[in-house]
Amino acid sequence: MRLLLDTHAILWWLTDDPKLSAPVRQALLSPSSEVWVSAASAWEVSTKQRLGKLPGLAPVQHWFHDLVAADGFTHLPITAAHALRAGAYPAVHRDPFDRMLAAQAELEQLVLVTCDGQLAEFSCQRFW
Repeated sequence: MRLLLDTHAILWWLTDDPKLSAPVRQALLSPSSEVWVSAASAWEVSTKQRLGKLPGLAPVQHWFHDLVAADGFTHLPITAAHALRAGAYPAVHRDPFDRMLAAQAELEQLVLVTCDGQLAEFSCQRFW
């Protein structure tokens, strides 16, 4: 399975939060899974940390790159094609991070790991 983690999914994985679903946890532990983490998630973590929305998670921001790599996950950069697709979605969902993740999942043929039901409006596969 080729998976792209939504920001909440990577944070819940890194902090061993019980909100991460059992099927997702199992998929992330499977050696046959390819797991990707978007630069959009790094941007979102940094933004939320700056706004005080992630109290106690400052180490995640400072060690994000290393934490992702330590779990064997792959960083996914944002390309112009991703940006153009994210901006072109007709969906009403306004969160720029979610729009970017949906575009990346669609264009890179990845399954978006998310519990966010609003992402059903986008043209990407989801898993939770």
